[in-house]
Amino acid sequence: MGATEVIAPPQGSRILPASADHRRRDRNFFLLMVALIWLGILMGFVPEIVHRVHAHKLFEPVVYFHGAAFVAWLCLLTVQVLLIRARRVDLHRELGMAGTALYGAMLVLGVTASVIVDHDLFGTPQSDPSFLSIQLADMLAFAALGGFAIGLRKHADTHKRLIILATIFISDAGFSRWWAPGLEKLLGDGYWGNWAQLYLGDFLLVALLGAYDLVSRRRVYRAYVLGAMGGLGLELLAVWMYMSAWWKPIATSLIGR
Repeated sequence: MGATEVIAPPQGSRILPASADHRRRDRNFFLLMVALIWLGILMGFVPEIVHRVHAHKLFEPVVYFHGAAFVAWLCLLTVQVLLIRARRVDLHRELGMAGTALYGAMLVLGVTASVIVDHDLFGTPQSDPSFLSIQLADMLAFAALGGFAIGLRKHADTHKRLIILATIFISDAGFSRWWAPGLEKLLGDGYWGNWAQLYLGDFLLVALLGAYDLVSRRRVYRAYVLGAMGGLGLELLAVWMYMSAWWKPIATSLIGR
């Protein structure tokens, strides 16, 4: 099967061919997806940053580098979407090389920041070494989906869906900070309560991407199906590990404690 092959609809249904109308809708929809990701990040992190500034609580230096890299990724993604809207594919491709370098830096900074922060918090009221499973799952999903997106950059429809999925799966921290307290009161602190607090935002955005393809094309791309299943599956596994007694001593060892 080719990189842009899709899951076929039921027999007798009509597959809409690629058209200028589809491309116009895609430009609007993917801009909306980027805006929703920005919304989750800003609503989740801005209040915490403001609180820390007022309380004079500084982060470790690696956290600033990690945050700067993530914001740079979102800014680059926004610019790339706007360039496609402006039909500047040439500039889009040139900037893609910067995105490849930034992708590698984010992987290193994401894992490093997680381990250092968890190490420094150990023994404090905020200590939760088991949370390393959530952090590592995010980076693994981003690594896999981002890597495939870069490798399949010549297949535009597949590439942009994988890039969006990769970004969604590292956006959960923003959404979680935004609505986790309310979801905990509503759903409790069991497995599904924890999953909702951590990953409901991811799930809704992933579902929205699939729903868009079903409505606009009456089909879903194979890359989307595999990417969504892989990312959501990792999240389910991460929550199970987080809540498992055997994982805590392993995580504690991994953070150097």
